[in-house]
Amino acid sequence: MKDTTKYVGLDVSKEKIAVAIADEGRNEPRYLGMISNTPNAIRQLVKKLGNLDQLKFCYETGPTGYGIYRLLVSIGVECAVIAPSLIPQKPGDRVKTDRRDALRLAQLFRAGELTSIYVPTKEDEALRGLTAS
Repeated sequence: MKDTTKYVGLDVSKEKIAVAIADEGRNEPRYLGMISNTPNAIRQLVKKLGNLDQLKFCYETGPTGYGIYRLLVSIGVECAVIAPSLIPQKPGDRVKTDRRDALRLAQLFRAGELTSIYVPTKEDEALRGLTAS
């Protein structure tokens, strides 16, 4: 099992990150728990999960920006940022919890049902900040 890809779904908030993993195959995704939304905690998570080549992370865009994406990519981990509007929704599924969102992201990412968005470079963001002023 150690040689399989792990699809990691992150439900990110300002202070905490809910983490779920869907291993390659058809097993149910599992909830790993909450970690602090800090670079050190994210690095520890990556180290705990194993081989960088077999990790694929994803999370929804939001007010926290692209810092997690940039950190993961700098470590050497594949990461996709997903627009909430591009996440398939089941009719009537209105209950949202961090745990359920992380599990759903991991499962949909493994199934190839998520579309990532373009992540602007720091320079793009700085330029956008200048033109928006």
